[in-house]
Amino acid sequence: MLSGKTALVTGSTSGIGHAIASALAAEGCNVMLNGFGDAGEIEHMRSAVAEAHDVTVAINQADVGRADEIEGLFEQMSRELGEVDILVNNAAAPESRQEAAIEDLPPERWDQAMAVNLSSAYHTSRLAIPGMKQRDWGRIVNIASSFALFGSKNKVDYVASKTGLVGLTRGVALETAEFDITCNAICPGWTLTPHQEGNIERHSESTGLGRDEAIADMMESRQPSKRFVYPEHIGALVAFLCSDAAREITGTAIPIDGGWAAE
Repeated sequence: MLSGKTALVTGSTSGIGHAIASALAAEGCNVMLNGFGDAGEIEHMRSAVAEAHDVTVAINQADVGRADEIEGLFEQMSRELGEVDILVNNAAAPESRQEAAIEDLPPERWDQAMAVNLSSAYHTSRLAIPGMKQRDWGRIVNIASSFALFGSKNKVDYVASKTGLVGLTRGVALETAEFDITCNAICPGWTLTPHQEGNIERHSESTGLGRDEAIADMMESRQPSKRFVYPEHIGALVAFLCSDAAREITGTAIPIDGGWAAE
């Protein structure tokens, strides 16, 4: 479906980002992975995706919280893969997922959340969009959160940055609407990632519940489906949003949350 297109997926060395990169590679995209981790493990991941789908996959470990490193990432991508056709802004600062009341939130953690969760999408978009306009084709998908649609206590940095990402999505969509460029946000609910596995383990230990019971207890106040979203579900949704069938879907914030947003 997307054979020959080139995709950049930030924060794609684990979890949701890796599933998105794999889904795009399965549709024929050459992919630039981005993220942190053990160099050997990341190289194994890169080669596995490339071999599984017979596409070119590169890796860049830029810190997308830094504008200069994002520019270096684009320079490498241009040299090795070509210009960005599909941009998926998935990176998020791990610290922004930790709870803290606003008066206890260190200013540096706020700044980091804004830099990685929000400003990085501005920088990648401003660098990608001129080429997309020249080619009259582009797809931008920003991975926000259910917390971009609802408030929550003790997550002000995460909620504010992800809400801002939805606003950025709408603005970019309107600016590019006359081109064959779309910009959408996906708002996942609780997704079974390595981060969430840690939450399950901690909840199980604190309550004395087994894994399945701990998951059911965690879900009780969140997702009506009582099931986690899987990263592969989000990858499939991204691939659809990049298809011709979705060319008139733009400026939207799409929940994928087992009915959470419907309550």
